[in-house]
Order: sequence, then structure tokens, then C-alpha cells
Amino acid sequence: MRTKHTFRLPPELAGRLAEFAKRKRVPQALVIETALASYLSPDGSERIEAALSRRLDRLTRHAERIERHVTISNEALALFVRFWLTSTPPLPDTAQAAAQVKGRERYDGYIEALGRRLANGKSLAQELAQDVEGRAAESKGDKTS
Repeated sequence: MRTKHTFRLPPELAGRLAEFAKRKRVPQALVIETALASYLSPDGSERIEAALSRRLDRLTRHAERIERHVTISNEALALFVRFWLTSTPPLPDTAQAAAQVKGRERYDGYIEALGRRLANGKSLAQELAQDVEGRAAESKGDKTS
């Protein structure tokens, strides 16, 4: 047996209720009944907590991936700088001007290549993963030959 209830809704909420019920092709009373049951359900807070927990877990995994990529980038840059500094001899004063001009040209080329690479969408992490997989496959092939 059902009990009849009469209540008033603000116009905006009534409009949203009518639109939702029409879109879902269900009676407005069913929408209200379902919403009340969900709101008054003792496990409602548990469902919200579970949803938030899943979302936090997903965000945590995303942050860990970002941290990993930043660590790889930092290590790659540090390794390159160390290698460059230890293998590049200082230039004599007479060659400084020419080296600066050449350096600007090379830097412009680097920026263009970086722009193309970013537009392409391929990342260093993807390329490294492919290189590592390729080398692993090659080494397995060498061992079985």
C-alpha cells in the first residue's frame, strides 16, 4: 500500500525533475521515490565513500606516473649535462663569437624539432619503452640462435 504525500518544490528543481523524468521516460513519482530511497539508505554514505576512494586511487596512480616521468626527465637531463660538461673542452677567446652564432643556429633547430615532436604527440617515455622492448627482443633472439 502506498501513502500519498503532497509537497512543494522550488520552480527550478521542479523543472529539473520534469526534464529528467521526461528524458528517462519514467514517472516523476518514480524518480522522487528512487531518490528518497537512495538518500535515506544506510549504505548511501558507504557508496559515496567507495566512489571517492576509487577516485582518489585513480588520482594517486596518475600522480605516481607523473612523478615517474619527471624523475626520468630529470635523470636524462642530468646525465646529458654531466656528459656534455665533461666531454666539451673550453673554447679559446677567438672562437667564442663564432661558437655563439653556431649555438644560436643549433638552438633554433632544436626548438623546431621539439615543436614538431610535441605536435606529433610521441613522447620520450614512449620512445624509451620501445627502444627497451626492441633491445630485449633482440637479446632474446641472440640467445636462442
